[in-house]
Amino acid sequence: MSSRTSSRQSILEQIRTATGAVANHSVDTAEAYAALPRDYVRKGSMTREACLERMVERLREYDAEVAETAPNQLLDTISDQLKASGMRVFVAPEGLPGEWLVPGFDWKVDHNLPIAEIEAAQGVVTSAFCGIADSGTIALHHSQAEGRRVLSLLPDWHLCILKASQVVETLPEYFSRCAKPAALATYISGPSATADIEMTRIKGVHGPRFLHVILVRD
Repeated sequence: MSSRTSSRQSILEQIRTATGAVANHSVDTAEAYAALPRDYVRKGSMTREACLERMVERLREYDAEVAETAPNQLLDTISDQLKASGMRVFVAPEGLPGEWLVPGFDWKVDHNLPIAEIEAAQGVVTSAFCGIADSGTIALHHSQAEGRRVLSLLPDWHLCILKASQVVETLPEYFSRCAKPAALATYISGPSATADIEMTRIKGVHGPRFLHVILVRD
């Protein structure tokens, strides 16, 4: 055994001892996990309406634009948002409902589009998996209607359609909706922004500079 391997084993043994585990891994990890105390808030206490209001409030605090609409007015609302953007070229996930691709715009449907073509698009339209009101976070699990991760990172403008029924109050409630852990998830809390050492805020460093959300009161 090399000295490097021996040192690694020594460190791992110390960690196991410190955490109460034994070297032969005989501890039933499933039982240990089930026995962990869960004293944190696991379910929200807000009314449904208050939860949706909190979601909208948080999104707007993060500089996202929010439009609320009824299901039978969704197509008109999407059209209004696209026209107001002043943009013409949009990418869309391959599983986005066809009726959402409103006429009058240049749509690039992602059938494995090359990166350069995605980056050249002015905006993107996607659906969502969930919204978390506590933090105003939108979760994408990259289904066919949510699209590949690159679609929501490269274009400068993102329109996300979020259903009211997808909004939960707390993070644990979001996790309870995950039948199985997502292979890949993206969490969006407002447009992309960061600040340098002088606290100069710069938008669009890690994703779109502009986030627009349509909340569908389904």
